[in-house]
Amino acid sequence: MSRNMSTPDPLKNYEKTREEIGYIGRQEATLNDYKRIGFKSGLEVHQQLKTRSKLFCRCPAGIYHDHDDYDAEVIRHMRPTLSEMGVYDGTALMEFRTRKEIIYRINNRTACTYEVDDTPPFEIDRQALDIAIRIALAARMNIVGEVHITRKQYLDGSIPTGFQRSAIISVEGELQLRNKKVRLIQLSLEEDSCREISDIGHRRIYKTDRLGMPLIETVTYPDCLTPDELAEAAEHIRFLNRSTGMVRTGMGAAREDVNVSCEGGSRAEIKGVAHIKWIPELSHNEAFRQYALLNIRSKLHRLIADPSAWSLKTKEITAENSEYHFAPVRTALDRGEKVFAVNLPGCRGILSHFTQPGRIFADEISDRLKVIACIEKPNMIHSEEIAGVNYNNLFPEVAIWLSAAPDDAQIILWGPADDIPTALQTVEERIRLALEGVPNETRKAFEDGTTMFERVLPGRDRMYPDTDSQPIPVTTEMLERLGRDLPVDIAERFRQMKDWGLPEDTWHYLLSKNLVGLIERTGDDLGFDHREVGILIGHRFRSLEGRGRVAAGFSYERLYDLFAWLKKEGLLAPVARLMLPGVVSTPDPDFDSIFTETGLRRTPMDEILSEIKGLAGRFTEVCYNGSMAGIEDWVMGQMHKKAIGTVRLSEVRKAVTAVVEAKE
Repeated sequence: MSRNMSTPDPLKNYEKTREEIGYIGRQEATLNDYKRIGFKSGLEVHQQLKTRSKLFCRCPAGIYHDHDDYDAEVIRHMRPTLSEMGVYDGTALMEFRTRKEIIYRINNRTACTYEVDDTPPFEIDRQALDIAIRIALAARMNIVGEVHITRKQYLDGSIPTGFQRSAIISVEGELQLRNKKVRLIQLSLEEDSCREISDIGHRRIYKTDRLGMPLIETVTYPDCLTPDELAEAAEHIRFLNRSTGMVRTGMGAAREDVNVSCEGGSRAEIKGVAHIKWIPELSHNEAFRQYALLNIRSKLHRLIADPSAWSLKTKEITAENSEYHFAPVRTALDRGEKVFAVNLPGCRGILSHFTQPGRIFADEISDRLKVIACIEKPNMIHSEEIAGVNYNNLFPEVAIWLSAAPDDAQIILWGPADDIPTALQTVEERIRLALEGVPNETRKAFEDGTTMFERVLPGRDRMYPDTDSQPIPVTTEMLERLGRDLPVDIAERFRQMKDWGLPEDTWHYLLSKNLVGLIERTGDDLGFDHREVGILIGHRFRSLEGRGRVAAGFSYERLYDLFAWLKKEGLLAPVARLMLPGVVSTPDPDFDSIFTETGLRRTPMDEILSEIKGLAGRFTEVCYNGSMAGIEDWVMGQMHKKAIGTVRLSEVRKAVTAVVEAKE
């Protein structure tokens, strides 16, 4: 059998197919590149609310514990249920195929019988409901007349009941970004899921401290036409939520699901993106991945005459087939696992086709073997490997054994005997999906901007009414009460910072920390210059915070208190810069003591003028060759620390200039 039974150079094929779809890195991509592939994207932003209790029980919210800090374990196996329409959700069926054993580690401080579905839900937490409505009003959305609780199936085990309670709070709205508007579909109030500890084979472990905490989900239309617009929209929602002061911050408090498609593709949901800065690279690569899958579909249709009749061919490799005992095959057999060779008719050149940077179509198959068949990686080798140990020169003999045609490709996979039927079914299913184009998927995000298959994208069939919960009327009185003193619109905050002359490199920090209002109050209430205060907080304070110099429990309101103290003492804003390290080092600063420690003095202008004149007699001592050049700077250096507390340095400079000119 000649080598033409497999792709001669898979690495060249990877590069060739990358060029075929016109893949370009995000930093080099232009608006025309995104128009060419039909980039389209939207968001589902999840944000935890700052409440005392969980959403449907009275356990405390916001208390976390370590992986090994638990009082009990609960083991469950999930089964799908019929929707109201008498059908099963595709995601639920996929999760059922995995035969997962779900283990929940429960700490008595943060969980009760409600979490494990042994107690009906309490009435919805009113504090959470009020916050959700208030944020919806701030987003100028249409509030529903009644809040109806629904159940949304989750059979991945992230919620022990198998469903999440959720309620739509508002519909239809829009975000005003810098150069466009992004429409909002809805805002929902729902309970958070468990935190995953591990997922190996058929065993998945969660802890339940986060479970049931109230969060809102803000969903946009797919109006973002570039990755940068998408990130800007995510930031805008983040700023809006934080502007209320009623949401949690920190790692995991906010997470984004990013919905991406390209022209001719379909919606893929990149799940649980932890950092907004990841969004541009992830969405860029996902759109091009779909574009690559469309190219794969075209090639398969040219190679496979009748897609409906397509089927794979398999043969088991046993201990007797020693000629096929490549290193991973031999290792799998030694572990007592089953090994199968698989022929993929008409798939030559497809396995090494580019999908994402450093990834090929074969990875799409391997990822599904890991998730659906629960066979940990490495779980297969194939005839078009592009990295690592190269088995390509060994596969021609495998092709002969499988009676393969020249246009076929081959895979060897392995795993526990009970998982092999699911594994073979998964391989065939993924090729059939490739013949159709781009499958609807939920995908897991990685920091390098790539993704992998996580589960089938859920459909509407997973939602149904929660018969344990009564509808909640939203009254006019509620809307009037919650609509008072809403936060300033984020677009208006951008305009304010621009008008104040704040450097743009402070804007993101000030909005993310909800500090623009504090700057506004400091200027309006106390008479300090907004720009001066904003730069002090956006540069000096941010630097101290970034270097870990801010004490635990320090409140941003102490910054307002600092300026209020300066005003009371008749001191100027530059004093705050010198006092700031001492102020932020304790949650309850003593401003008088910190001022004394700086060595500054309260020096009135007449005393400063007297000292300037007193220095006149020393001018000739510091002059060079009788020249007075630079003498003003020397005097300013002498007077700087004495003047900085009570007199603006511009006024001191004028006084020094007048004395120097008189001396000349």
